[in-house]
Amino acid sequence: MNTSPILVTGATGQQGSATARRLLADGRPVRALVRDATAPAAAALAAAGAQLAVGDFDEPESLPPALDGVAAVFAIPPLQTALGKTDLEETRVRTLIDAVVGAGVEQVVLSTVATASIEFPGAAAKARIERYLRDRVAMPTVLRPVRFMTNYFIPAEVGIDGISGGVHRHLFPPHEPMQIIALADIAEFAALAFADPARFAGRTLELAGDQPTPVEAAAAITAATGIPVRYEQLTDEEAAAVGPGIAETKESWAAGNRWHADIEALRVIHPGLRTFTDWLAESGAAALREHLS
Repeated sequence: MNTSPILVTGATGQQGSATARRLLADGRPVRALVRDATAPAAAALAAAGAQLAVGDFDEPESLPPALDGVAAVFAIPPLQTALGKTDLEETRVRTLIDAVVGAGVEQVVLSTVATASIEFPGAAAKARIERYLRDRVAMPTVLRPVRFMTNYFIPAEVGIDGISGGVHRHLFPPHEPMQIIALADIAEFAALAFADPARFAGRTLELAGDQPTPVEAAAAITAATGIPVRYEQLTDEEAAAVGPGIAETKESWAAGNRWHADIEALRVIHPGLRTFTDWLAESGAAALREHLS
């Protein structure tokens, strides 16, 4: 086993934390890039065995020390698309990739966002980021996850997703499949790529683990938690009020544009790929009961 660490960016976020912990469970050394080493999430990673490196995409000089001696990088673009700041997101990821190349690191696993049959807001910037990675890094792998199963924990004040007053609200049609993925499975695919770089070099994987309808998902939550939950689709006016691009995305989705992860093919690569029911039984139901109580 390679004893050089893997640098995990976004290490205190959802995907980064899950990936760091999955790699540590495999015995892989992890260096976690954090902005504040004293933050509780950073301290928890250190307690789990990760080495902390303080750095920031907006401070390019902080990246070479974090990259010194690493075997590979797990990269998460800072979430700016929803804020309408795709140029900033693209600049930050280019800064990281330039630092990776400068450090002589050859493998990067980049997690972006699932594609659909048309371009959603921010898709052009995501495509440029992926192209920039492929043009400069010897062994790039791109993961494109769909909606997280943990999105049911999103605070109600966000205005979309999450559960409030026993109601889950989103832009999806109520009786049409909605692809979802467990965070642990994103981490699993990243770990597989780091364990076998040659197999995954140059590959792009659209990631999903299940595709219940929103109504079916609400019923599954009700059955698993004992807390009644129902689904409501946002109206056009409600979608527009949430933020830029949401109404446009809702309209596109209603026109038939969908994520298109091949779940059965993914299950060949990762046989333990979680269904929504699996996730609820493993940890989701208990966490949701606590969240909703």
